[in-house]
Amino acid sequence: MEMSAPSIRSMADFDYSGKTVLLRVDINCPVDEKTGRLRNTNRIDKSVPTFKHLMDQGAKLAVIAHQGDSQDYKSLIPLAEHAQRLGELLGREVKYLDDVCGPAAQDAIRALAPGEAVLLGNLRYLAEEISAFELALKLPPEKYLNCYLVRSLAPLADAYINDAFAAAHRNSPSMTAFQEILPSAAGFLLFDEVSALSRVLESPAQPAVYLLGGNRISDAYGMMGQVLGNGSAAGILTSGVTGLVMLLAQGVRLGANAERYIKDRNYDGYIPESQRLLKDFGDKIRLPADLAVEENGQRKEIPVSALPLDQELFDIGEQTIAAYEQEIASAGTVFLNGPPGVYENPLFEKGTKRLFEAVQNSPAYTVIGGGDSVTAAAKYTDTKKISHVCTAGGAMVQYLSGEEMPLMKAMKKAAAK
Repeated sequence: MEMSAPSIRSMADFDYSGKTVLLRVDINCPVDEKTGRLRNTNRIDKSVPTFKHLMDQGAKLAVIAHQGDSQDYKSLIPLAEHAQRLGELLGREVKYLDDVCGPAAQDAIRALAPGEAVLLGNLRYLAEEISAFELALKLPPEKYLNCYLVRSLAPLADAYINDAFAAAHRNSPSMTAFQEILPSAAGFLLFDEVSALSRVLESPAQPAVYLLGGNRISDAYGMMGQVLGNGSAAGILTSGVTGLVMLLAQGVRLGANAERYIKDRNYDGYIPESQRLLKDFGDKIRLPADLAVEENGQRKEIPVSALPLDQELFDIGEQTIAAYEQEIASAGTVFLNGPPGVYENPLFEKGTKRLFEAVQNSPAYTVIGGGDSVTAAAKYTDTKKISHVCTAGGAMVQYLSGEEMPLMKAMKKAAAK
């Protein structure tokens, strides 16, 4: 397991009473475009045990977090609602200050009493914390020490704790630089996430079934070859855009609208990889047998053999749903990333609702991950019946692909000092 002690230290190993602790969490939540309010607070909710432990211990807690990005501008909002939600869950105040690391933020940290917490402003207000900065410069963590964030906050802290697994694939100053100069440890959620994903990747109860759908097909293609090649996945059930691209790779013509959608988003670039996967692992990859379209305002299901059609292909059909339900019911491990259809439209929620319910009712070890999947799970299931609901998307995919992530590397380096 990637995070087995002593490679990374746990915050449970230390007494932070009276200490100023800089806590990096990932409470980046989906935002309702119409209201500007949070649609799902799963990441906030799951960070509560770490907050509670540190505040009960008497730490002076300075919290840094991000929301949205330059690549997700609609979600780039202040963190006031996040602080309010944390306060409700903890039953005590979490102050909020809309300043990331300037003089006001520094004064607020100095004024903290034991057991108090302040959530500072959105990290993505800083140029050095947006994705473009990281991707353009590609600096190692030690080169980040002169960044404004690190220079401003590190001198005020006695220790650094990272509980942001959902951002573990990011090499930003807030994620990998403080470990260079502060005693560092992992929060409870970080350990929980890696433990669950390690179980899926390294020792899954077989047969292990991966249900891959949604619109962000880079997630699916980031892990399929790895989990099929190393034998951790017994089968892949494709749906969503991944299923459509796989059908194209098999030589099925979808129709002008669906093919234009795929081409406009450069998803057709995944066709050669799909063909390789089908050639090497075709007996383990299930493709949709039927799909749902809209006709005269009604849902209509059509077999794949009836393609191509000009309508948009918005969901899987009954034949596919029933076959996938059987696979899920007989699985020992189920990993789900991406809803099977456009579930936001009631006409096309059937595949998502039925398969998420099947995962909930499965006796298998079940893991759901990815922002849209978590939102759908909250709508259609009792998430307490899911073995693990992962807060991560990109980090989850990178972990399952077998790559060592920047956060893991930084935390191991800190533990070795």
